[in-house]
Amino acid sequence: MKSKYVILASALLISVATFAQKDQIKSAEKALKGGDAQGAITILNDAENMVANAKDVEQAQFYSVKANAYLDLANKKIDESKNLSLSAENYKKLIDVEKASGKLKYSTQAAASITEIKGKLINSAIADSQAGKHTEGAKKLYDAYLLEKKDTINLYYAASTAVNAQDFDLALPMYEELKQLNYSGKGTSYTAVNKISGNEDAFNSAKDRDLAVKLGTHEKPQTEAIPSKRGEIYKNLALILVQKGRSEDAKKAIADARKANPDDSSLILTEANLYLESKDFDTYKKLVGEALQKDPNNADLVFNLGVLSANAKNNADAEKYYLKAVEINPKYTNAYLNLAALKLEAEKPIIDEMNKLGTSAKDMKRYDVLKAQRENVFKGVIPYLKKANELDPKNEDVSKTLLGVYKALEMTAEAKALKATM
Repeated sequence: MKSKYVILASALLISVATFAQKDQIKSAEKALKGGDAQGAITILNDAENMVANAKDVEQAQFYSVKANAYLDLANKKIDESKNLSLSAENYKKLIDVEKASGKLKYSTQAAASITEIKGKLINSAIADSQAGKHTEGAKKLYDAYLLEKKDTINLYYAASTAVNAQDFDLALPMYEELKQLNYSGKGTSYTAVNKISGNEDAFNSAKDRDLAVKLGTHEKPQTEAIPSKRGEIYKNLALILVQKGRSEDAKKAIADARKANPDDSSLILTEANLYLESKDFDTYKKLVGEALQKDPNNADLVFNLGVLSANAKNNADAEKYYLKAVEINPKYTNAYLNLAALKLEAEKPIIDEMNKLGTSAKDMKRYDVLKAQRENVFKGVIPYLKKANELDPKNEDVSKTLLGVYKALEMTAEAKALKATM
């Protein structure tokens, strides 16, 4: 007989708790409508321990009110990032509850709010980056990714923004996740200029873009291929691992990437750069040669071989590679600069010998020979310096070097004309 009273008492306690929770949800709704979002959250936090025993409809209502309250705080710029994330977290709980119960009362509004929150996080992240607050921006982009994981581009941008912040502890797990997902980002962009705003708008497909052009709202349609970002992702992952003293992990990450993506030539470059960083020049040269077989007209690759040859004091090969780089890309400023620097190296031993000469007839004769050799060196660099100056007229080092050459050769008119542009 006594046990029946215990069961009855327990039932009464549950009933009282349910009524109390209903009252708390109503009180929270009232507080929110009255503009007191923080008060609404406080009321609901007090009822948190009872929500698991509530009916599905009440659980959904609980999470709906709480999510709306956090969103209200975020809209008022109160701990915006934190409250946007908390709001989205509660909306997701609401959707899970209604999905399990099959009764969809709040889910449509919740889904719309999650989309709104994602947009706010991304826009806030862009504003942070423009203000130089890259770490904050990276965290918001990652939160946006967590809201809708199919939009992996937000994870990529989060990792890139973390690198801009030099926050490698934040960036590393993001790049590791991108690697695990085998993210490439390769695709096609469809854009057209909005006639009203003048901005270039992006479209999901060529069909959507062409329809907007046909309707007259947009003009100047463009279609561009978006290259794979795998090389950049693995390069950054490897460089972060190297910086943390994990060189072997970095090499393994690149090796794994190449196995998974054997046709991605950018990954060969990434691996080559890794060995260049570790000063393993033989492996670097081998890998660059392999990359050149796949992409013989890659001016950057050829230029880097020139740099490597110059560092090894193999000037003949260095000159060959620099000339090949400008043959592939006639606007490759750094190749012209390095050709000029390479040629100018011949001046030092000439000057050293000239300074050791005396005033005898023999020495004076030798001086004239060396002077002519020096002038030939200067004449040889003029075409490269002129081209570099033409391509990069604001580069003071180039213009000053060219001016010095003109003066050494007593090319007064050329020196005067160049000085007028400086």
